Amino acid sequence: MRRVITYGTFDLLHYGHINLLRRAKALGDYLVVALSTDRFNWEDKGKKCYFTYEERKAMLEAIRYVDLVIPEDNWAQKRADVEEYNIDVFVMGDDWAGKFDFLSEQCEVVYLPRTPEISTTKIKTELHK
Repeated sequence: MRRVITYGTFDLLHYGHINLLRRAKALGDYLVVALSTDRFNWEDKGKKCYFTYEERKAMLEAIRYVDLVIPEDNWAQKRADVEEYNIDVFVMGDDWAGKFDFLSEQCEVVYLPRTPEISTTKIKTELHK
């Protein structure tokens, strides 16, 4: 069984997120999503989420491509997650290209192209107008 992991905040869930999850799942048999906690988003990333961690987790768990949702509490947990969950493929959007190449010692690292016409930032900006 090929196990895949991806990370993100997944606030204001949209079809770009679904595309990423669909393509990540296509790279293996089991998809783990590490979801940024509210504390991590606020204190480390400087992001305030519209939906709470539990609400975002429930939405992700309802998506057929997602097999398991785990908390992302800090930037440094990726190596431990890859080991603990026996990950074969680490997936991120290509806006992170090169940032996680250090994980290639443990697993395959793939950067998928983002869906160009949509982003959470774009949604928030347009709603602010």
